[in-house]
Amino acid sequence: MGQITTLDEFVIRRQRDFSYATGELTALLRDIGVAAKIVNREVNKAGLINILGKEQYSNASGDEVQKLDIYANHRMIECLKNSGECAGIASEENEDFFPLPAVEDRSAHYVVVFDPLDGSSNIDVNVTVGTIFGIYRRLTSTSIPVQEKDFLQSGVELAAAGYVIYGTSTILVYSTGNGVNGFTLDPSIGEFCLSHTNMRIPDTGMYYSLNQGYFKKFNPAFQAYVNYCQDQRLKLRYIGSMVADVHRTLVYGGIFAYPGTLDRPEGKLRLLYECNPLSFIMEQAGGLSFDLEMNRILDIPLTGLHQTTGIILGSPKMVRQAQDIISNHLN
Repeated sequence: MGQITTLDEFVIRRQRDFSYATGELTALLRDIGVAAKIVNREVNKAGLINILGKEQYSNASGDEVQKLDIYANHRMIECLKNSGECAGIASEENEDFFPLPAVEDRSAHYVVVFDPLDGSSNIDVNVTVGTIFGIYRRLTSTSIPVQEKDFLQSGVELAAAGYVIYGTSTILVYSTGNGVNGFTLDPSIGEFCLSHTNMRIPDTGMYYSLNQGYFKKFNPAFQAYVNYCQDQRLKLRYIGSMVADVHRTLVYGGIFAYPGTLDRPEGKLRLLYECNPLSFIMEQAGGLSFDLEMNRILDIPLTGLHQTTGIILGSPKMVRQAQDIISNHLN
């Protein structure tokens, strides 16, 4: 058996991979790992402690809020607040961003954005869920509280991004812009251990992942692409939890798409909390990520914290094929 490398050990060793090697980003990644362990514990015993089911209100994006959404959101905020390495947070569950107080007069240079529990509408039936996060270096002076513009940075400015998937095993995948690595939680020692080194998405795959139940609500150009997938006898796989569908796409190859619909042409997925971090990971692993107008996701300007977009990402050959088909039907 080879030597075990924990998440903490790995991020410390790789600190030199990013230009601002002060230890803050390293500490933030470790804090997120701690929060993920806490959320994982509660997800796995949710039915025993009465935190299944819905709350009686919707979040800032209009989605019904699950009890576990609120729990995961609070745990993420607590872990980031306690370290003093995070200047402010923005969450899918909150209407607005908010600054975090300084700890021991330290100046924090980073802000964190996150979806605390992606796919949580499926939690009551034991479907895989996850946490998605992105880390940006703040733009404003550390002498003042964080401002909205610190968060409204395009995805190409991400300092780090990743996700945690709570499934048959719990896996944390992240990148600081120099490749993608995955860590599996070993419950016997309570540590994330390196299990997926230098993850690379295959050039192509046999799977396409989308909600085909919306077919009649897709525009004709995207309908043409879905018909192409069926003609090619690609295998449809759709969980309804973006982090789970994207993780499968990353590991096996394939394509994931969540386009806009006739009644919601701007799309449903949040650019800041979901699309940018997962697109960052996908590109770092050799994949591609675009919206349905062929704009690179990471280049799209942000105009609001809860801005949405359509998205298509995955294996490079499959994404380019989708672009060709969609573009031909738009012209």
